[in-house]
Amino acid sequence: MTNPTRVEVCCDPACENYNVAQETPLTAEEIAANEAAAAQAAIDRAAAEAEAAAVAEAKASANAKLAALGLTAEEIAALSK
Repeated sequence: MTNPTRVEVCCDPACENYNVAQETPLTAEEIAANEAAAAQAAIDRAAAEAEAAAVAEAKASANAKLAALGLTAEEIAALSK
């Protein structure tokens, strides 16, 4: 596997490599930081999915309780708007 790289472009007109893209290998620290960020993103995504599932479950439970009280599907839908 090749070492990950980043692209750097000098945007300073006084720079000798002005507007030239240079590919630079990532350092071990940068690779570790990227891996940590990816792991945190996976944790955050799982938490958001769990929260969305809990909200959907609570809504379904509330709708079932309203139906048990005798409300029609149309009345329940009107309440949730």
